[in-house]
Amino acid sequence: MNDVWGAMSDPTRRKILAMLRKGNMTAGEIADNFDMTKPSISHHLNILKQAELVDAEKKGQQIEYSINTTVLQDILSYVVGLTDKEENE
Repeated sequence: MNDVWGAMSDPTRRKILAMLRKGNMTAGEIADNFDMTKPSISHHLNILKQAELVDAEKKGQQIEYSINTTVLQDILSYVVGLTDKEENE
């Protein structure tokens, strides 16, 4: 879970996740929304993949990225569990 918190600590990666929430995108489509190099976006996408926050699927010549809702649901359950525990003490 440490990978998840580290991945989500960066505003660029949070913006990428917000964009993917609206639908799948290629790396080029994602990069078009930022004022940074494509290798920098690729670096951010790799961190999100390592944290299992995004999935990558090769479609022809391109890789399409999608949000991994399972991991996000696990995080939400964890956070809600912390809140429930505090209320019960």
